[in-house]
Amino acid sequence: MAVGAKHAAVPNKVHVKTGDNVMLISGKDKGKTGKIVAVSPDEGKIIVEGLNIVTKYIKPRQQGQSGQMVKAEGAIYSSKVQPVCPKCDKPTRVGHELKKGDKIRVCKKCGAELKY
Repeated sequence: MAVGAKHAAVPNKVHVKTGDNVMLISGKDKGKTGKIVAVSPDEGKIIVEGLNIVTKYIKPRQQGQSGQMVKAEGAIYSSKVQPVCPKCDKPTRVGHELKKGDKIRVCKKCGAELKY
């Protein structure tokens, strides 16, 4: 524990996983859905396929080469998305149930299992 720290470090958890189908609930792409490509629990951010497109500028590396503008998905905070239930096709919160000793993720609205 660091000097002056009052609390022990708690591992960060994110409520969505790579491969989940999610809907953006706020921001410029509100209401759009996409598949999660990458999750960064340390930052609490995710990258969603086709959402939050940003333009990155690449400098020329060699003389005579021209620079480029590349469009790519930018990271967004995981709190800005909700998983989409495959059964009721609505954005939902994630619940947990024990089934045969395994902890599974379920839809809070209809109770269907959320697979990824």
